Amino acid sequence: MTDSPTEHTEGLLRIGEVARLFNLSVGTLRHYEQMGLLDPAHIDPTSGYRYYGSRQLSTLNTISHLRVLDLPLAQIREFVTTRDVDLMQRQLAQQQELIERKRRELERVSRKIDNRLALLHDALNTELDTICTIDAPELRCAVLRERVNPTDAYALEWQIRQLQKGQHETFVFLGNLGVGISAERLAGGDFDGYDEVFLLLDDTDDYLPGRCRSTSRRAVSDGQLPRHARSGGPAL
Repeated sequence: MTDSPTEHTEGLLRIGEVARLFNLSVGTLRHYEQMGLLDPAHIDPTSGYRYYGSRQLSTLNTISHLRVLDLPLAQIREFVTTRDVDLMQRQLAQQQELIERKRRELERVSRKIDNRLALLHDALNTELDTICTIDAPELRCAVLRERVNPTDAYALEWQIRQLQKGQHETFVFLGNLGVGISAERLAGGDFDGYDEVFLLLDDTDDYLPGRCRSTSRRAVSDGQLPRHARSGGPAL
């Protein structure tokens, strides 16, 4: 005499019912099972149907709560397996530190976007076909000293790659790239070609030492430069 299926499944919920109850997919519950996070209370040997009881629902509620806190599944598995409260305290403290680092990075990205928008606004509102001298505030720059004479929007691609070389951070060359003329040539009114290519940096840019410097001096703004060459502000 064999046991009837209802003797093993009475008071249990099928996998589809549990999925709807927790607003999860059946595939997610099967993934939890494969990871050792959540074993069904009973698996029908004939049909393969999974059934879950109150203990599994409690575990699933814990998993769902910890997922809201963005805790990795591997750490959640460690906790639901051991129910070690001290372990969970350490894991949550580590997660809090990670979230704080992400928050600081998002704030940094937000400031970077604000700075780029300001530079682009300045570039778009620069008077064209006009050469003038202006007093510029102190500027933090990465400088490549090389004679260039850009003719179009792609002429400085090699120099851009050189400014990016060896940096662990990828810099966006948008509204912050410029070309410069030496002080001697500025004084002599010689505007034929340029002596350096520079990348304007802000307080959010983590540029490795080497070509990075700060400067404050008179500048020439040439409205006839290609927009990408003068979009970083005045040419130093």
